[in-house]
Order: sequence, then structure tokens, then C-alpha cells
Amino acid sequence: MSRFDDDMGESDAFEAAARPASARSLSAQAMAARPMPYLDGLNPEQRAAVEALEGPVLMLAGAGTGKTRALTARIAHLLLTGTARPNEILAVTFTNKAAREMKMRVASLMGQPVEGMPWLGTFHAICVKLLRRHAELAGLKSNFTILDTDDQVRLMKQLILAAEIDEKRWPARQLAGIIDGWKNRALTPDKLPAAEAGAFNHRGPELYAQYQTRLRELNAVDFGDLLLHMVTIFQAHPDLLAQYQRWFRYILVDEYQDTNVAQYLWLRLLAQEHSNICVVGDDDQSIYGWRGAEVGNILRFEKDFPGAKVVRLEQNYRSTVHILEAANGVIAHNRERLGKSLRSVGEEGARVRLIGHWDGEEEARWVGEEIEAMGRGTRGMDPVSPDGIAILVRASHQMRAFEDRFLTIGLPYRVIGGPRFYERLEIRDAMAYFRLVVSPDDDLAFERVVNTPKRGLGDKAQQVIQRMARSNGVSLVEGARLAVETGAIGGKGARELRGFVDGLARWRGLMLGGLRAVGPEADDDLLIEEGAVQDRLSHIELAEMILDESGYTAMWQNDKTPEAPGRLENLKELVKALEGFENLQGFLEHVSLIMDNESDDQEEKVTLMTLHAAKGLEFPAVFLPGWEDGLFPSQRAMDESGIKGLEEERRLAYVGITRAEEVCTISFASNRRVYGQWQSQMASRFVDELPAEHVEVLTPSGLHGHQNMSSSASPVAGMMQGSALHEAAARADVYNSPGWRRLQQNQARPGLRQPSEARNMTIDAEAISVFALGDRVFHQKFGYGAVIGIEGDKMEVAFDKAGEKKVVASYLVSADAADDVPF
Repeated sequence: MSRFDDDMGESDAFEAAARPASARSLSAQAMAARPMPYLDGLNPEQRAAVEALEGPVLMLAGAGTGKTRALTARIAHLLLTGTARPNEILAVTFTNKAAREMKMRVASLMGQPVEGMPWLGTFHAICVKLLRRHAELAGLKSNFTILDTDDQVRLMKQLILAAEIDEKRWPARQLAGIIDGWKNRALTPDKLPAAEAGAFNHRGPELYAQYQTRLRELNAVDFGDLLLHMVTIFQAHPDLLAQYQRWFRYILVDEYQDTNVAQYLWLRLLAQEHSNICVVGDDDQSIYGWRGAEVGNILRFEKDFPGAKVVRLEQNYRSTVHILEAANGVIAHNRERLGKSLRSVGEEGARVRLIGHWDGEEEARWVGEEIEAMGRGTRGMDPVSPDGIAILVRASHQMRAFEDRFLTIGLPYRVIGGPRFYERLEIRDAMAYFRLVVSPDDDLAFERVVNTPKRGLGDKAQQVIQRMARSNGVSLVEGARLAVETGAIGGKGARELRGFVDGLARWRGLMLGGLRAVGPEADDDLLIEEGAVQDRLSHIELAEMILDESGYTAMWQNDKTPEAPGRLENLKELVKALEGFENLQGFLEHVSLIMDNESDDQEEKVTLMTLHAAKGLEFPAVFLPGWEDGLFPSQRAMDESGIKGLEEERRLAYVGITRAEEVCTISFASNRRVYGQWQSQMASRFVDELPAEHVEVLTPSGLHGHQNMSSSASPVAGMMQGSALHEAAARADVYNSPGWRRLQQNQARPGLRQPSEARNMTIDAEAISVFALGDRVFHQKFGYGAVIGIEGDKMEVAFDKAGEKKVVASYLVSADAADDVPF
């Protein structure tokens, strides 16, 4: 066994801890006789968990049930009763913040600073300490370096290059993710199962072994190694393991449902001798399967540790009765769970609010209005400050509609867990392309994207462009053109740069002429002056063309990192945002103005964040938008993991609902733009799992084109007749204007605008037209006009004031129905 570090100063204490319990029984009895006020404020279940000191204990703690209080009280109880000394307690958490909070709470309960608890910390912090003591058993020196993510990727790039693998097709970050997954499952290169042999183009196992060898040569580890090395050392050296089993007499684990396989094995090895392990967690809040967490760890705890005492903490101190009953109703549909039912100690409160909207923009407008009304206290409740309101989304790209709305109305907000939408890397890159097309003199935009994606233009080539532009007194775009024409830049870089510059010129010509090019080689002047192509090109189509032809979209499509799908979704959201503007220039001006109007950091702000980032937080009022099948539950999660993925999505819904203290609002949209086309959406299956008696439906009438309910029909009556909850939300009749009735009658005709008839069906060019040639129509933006051409769902309309335009039929209504339509 390796020697301990001299500066640790814990060897003597460890040996003292190994003495028989009888040698310390009198002191323990004396300490136990002291008053224990920290137990007085606990409910019966919490106290039972605190006082069960011997043997395995599973503290099944629901959301808002005071599990941190119970866990810290247990540590204080171990210390104040003399059952354990500080260095005999191993208490592990997932974050440094949680570890600090635990130590502070224990000190508060004991009425004195907690000294000598060296083994209270995160998994990684504790394993670093252990690994430095026994580094030679892993082929390392005790002063090993811990690599960060960038260093890992850089090392993997070297290995990929040496193996003559195309790094563009098989990027280093993808390999890093694969290897991290293996380490989370405690798989060393020599223990990889045969099923993993095909990873990373069948080279993954080989590169993993080379990576580990190279790490040892560098005397370095990555974060995954910290757990993996300690598991391997304990398995290979039972004498060393036995010593730590004696020294760590009591083990406590927070958030046990989030442990991965390596963490589980490490804990089980340490606890298998004495079984004095207390784990705290909630199987219903296991939502991190995508990063290695195994909900099965907590589900099989009683099998791993026979005779375990299971204590259910079900008394919730956070939310009202209706909110908890809604959460209980949803999570009860999961099969893989230990089972518990939260009960509130608070008031009945307001029912969970459910509302359906026509589309995502309408959803964002309504949420903005509700937040402002809550701030004024006009929703039958006391005023709620922006700091007490959160909008929790399933995917980050959903934030764009809310950010745009809040910026427009001047509602201050913050984004937690990531940058604001227009500050994201991919959005800034795309906006730089748009800026260059609108203003070729924008040198800052040119510098940002000239080599994004990679065009073989390194620092030297870009310096040549800079010199050429300065010496000729022109913009960098013109400097680049001159550099290519004069041969100042040659080779692949010259070809790529010429394509980039020509592309900018072509896109600008299309923007100015509004005409669609027939191909990359088309002559822009000819197109503009002679009208060689008569098909109009919208600024939305132009934006898509810029991102596609520049190679920027393909760059992220070929990127295999976990962030790439989200970046592509954000780019689609950016293009979607253009719909509300006349042209690219207007959009860019809008974004510049709203982003310049920053609020003071001290100002109260609404919180925007993903559901995953919200775990552990709570707010008086919570909005949960986008509850639509495919979006939430995520289609990708269901496709990749089947029932297991669906159940994790349902746990995410449970987490979202239980973040709310007083007001919880769930919403969905009947139509969303998906991959550039409008789709009719189905409400999430989780909506129908909400218990109807705890839900209030707020939806305006006509969402799905139903006319069979009178204005007196109530949502509850609809539910009593057997309608699904989301159908009730779709049919709720709040207003019934003559214009709206005429619009509904028009929608009853065969055609495009029948989302209730064609849910999840893409609206495409093959759809039957609602209108005929010569029909008078109305468009909210362009006014009245007559249909002069029909192509599937696209109408060519001669507007009275705006001229001839091509518009999608779903944006038109009959002129007769236009007067009273409540747009």
C-alpha cells in the first residue's frame, strides 16, 4: 500500500477510528445524553430517517420535502451522539455548492463550526484526494494533472491525426463523449464489451487504449478517470479497500438517483462490509440519463443492501395542494418507480392552469401579458415580482419566441444555464453572414465568418487580406477579392475565398432584386436587370440559402458533439424570427436596438431556463410552455431510449410542475413551424395525464375549428362527457364574435386550415386550395386583394396597396370574414 501524504494529518485519526466501539461507549453515552434540539423541528418521517443510524437506509425524498434538512440533521446526530467522529463520515454530493451548504447547515445545527470533516465533498473532490494518496497504483505520480475539456480534445485530435482518421468526419469531441460514457460505466479499455467494438468507425476501443496510455505518459487524468481509477484500485487491492471500509464507518449520499455506474460501484465497494450507508434521492426526479445517470441504482437499493430501511418523505413544504396532485397524477403513469405520493402542508391554492394557443408566437404574447398582470396583482393574487416568475422550457430553442416578446414589451429577463438567444455563438455567426449581405463594408462581420466554416484561411491569409484592404482603402470583402485576383493568396484558400466572396455578391444581388437564382453560376446583373427569373425570393428563403450555401448549416450537421442538434434548432428559430419583418435589414436593425437596450443587473427579472437546469429551484409562479408531443416528450428521447426515454421525460414533467409554489401554468400550441413548414401539433400525452379536477382550462374559443360547443359550454362539462383534457382546452369557449364564427365556418371548408383534421401532418404544396381565382381576400399585413394565381398552398395575390405578392394561404382569410376577425 502506498504511504499517505504527510500533510493530510489524518492517519492517526483513521487508526483511532478503527478501535472497537466498546472503547468509546462511555463517551458516546455521555454525548448522547445531551439535549438534541435539532430533532424537534423534524416531522415523524424525517426523524425516523435521522435516528436510524445503523444499517442501510434509503431516504426517498420527494420534491420540497426537506431532504437536505434531514440529511444534515443525520450528520449532526452522528456527531453529537458520539456515534462517529468527523473523519469517520463520508458524505458525498454532486456539486461544491451542495457540499458547502451541507457543511454550513451542520455547523448551524451543532451550534459550532464543523472541523475535521475532510470527507464531505463532491465525488470528484474526494476521489482526487484518494487518488493522490495511491497514484502509483494507477501508474501515476501523486502530482498528476487534471485535464480540462479543451486539453482532452486537443490530445484526442493528436491521436486521431496519428491514426490517419478524417477528423472532419470523426471529430475529437465525439470521441471524447464516447470515452466519457465508457468511464461513467466504469469500463476500462480491456473490459469493453464486444457490442462497443463498432464505436467511432470501429476505432473507438483502440483509440481509448491509446488515450489512456498517453495520459499516463503525461502523468495526467481527466474527470472520468478520478472515479474509474479508484474503482479499479479498490477492486485490485482488497487490503486497501478493507482499510477504507473500516475508516469510513458511515456513508451518506445526496441525490443518489443521479449516480452513474462508476459512482455506484465506488460507493458499493466502500459500504459492502458494514452497510452503514444512507442514500437520499427521488427516483421520480432522475432526469439526467443522457449524461450517464442510472435510475436503476436507486430502484434496486433494497436488493443491493438487504434489510434496508426505506423512509418516504412525502410531506411537501413548497407547493399547494392542486399543484402536488397534478404532479402526482402525471408521475403515477411511470412503471419504473418505487412509489410515493406528495401531500401539501399548505393551502389548496389555485388549480393548475391549462391553455392551448394557435401558435408559438401567440403563446409567447399571452405569457408576457400574464406576467405583467401578475406584477400588477390583477389575477386574484398578491402581486408577484419578476424574480418570482420562471418560464421552464424543454429545449433551449423555445426561448427565442419569449425573448423576442419580452424585449419588445420591455420586460426584463435573465437566461439561466446559457447565453441569451441572440448572444449564442451560432446565432452571432449567422447574423454576421446576414450583416455582410446587407452591408459588405461590415469588416467585423467579415472577420467573424471568413473562416467559419473552415476555408483554409489561417492567420497569415487573413493578414494578407487586411493589408490588401488597407493599402487600397477598401473593405475587407473587397480586399479579399483583390487578394484572390492578384494571386496574393493561392491554393485551396484562394478557391474557398473566391467562392465566399462570390457568394456574398450573389446573395446581395438576390436581396436587392428579390429574384431567385437558377444556380450558383447565374449572372447577378442579368438576373436583376433583365428579369431572367421571374420567381420571387423572400428574405426568409434568402436567409436559408445563405446558411446552406455558405456551408454553415452543413458544418453543424456534420458536427457530432452533443451541442450540435441544439445549435441547428436555434438556427431554425432564427430563420423563423424573420417572418415578422419586411426584409433582412429591418430584422438586423430590430435585433441591434433590442440588444442595446440592456437592463441593469440589479433589476428584478423573469427567469428563462430549461427544465433540466431548474431542478432544485422553486418559484412562486411557473410557466411550462410547449407541452406538445414530439417537443415534450422529446421525440429524440423516445426514439433513442423507447419506454425508458418516455419515463424520463415524464419525470421531467414532474420536476417542472413541482418547481411551482403557488401558480403553475401549462400551455401548448396547435401549430408550430417545423423545418420551415407549418405543422399541426398534438398536445402532449402528459396533458391528458393531469387529473381534471385539479386543472382549470383557460383556452379561448376556436383553437381547433370546433363549432359544436355553445358559449355556455364549460371545460368541466366537456371533460365530464369524456373529452380528453387537451380537447377541452382546445374547445373552451371564452368569446364568440360574429367575425370569429364566420372564420370558423370558412375553416370548415376542405383545405389547409384544419389542424384538428390533420394533426401532425405537414402543410405542403400538394394541399388543396381554400380559395379560387378571383376571390377577394384579406392579409393582416398587406390588406385586401384578389387571388390571381394558385400553386398548391401558395396564393399569388394582387393587393390593392401592396402590389402582387406570393403568400401562404393559411395567412389569408376571405374579405367577407375580415371585418370582425379578432387578430
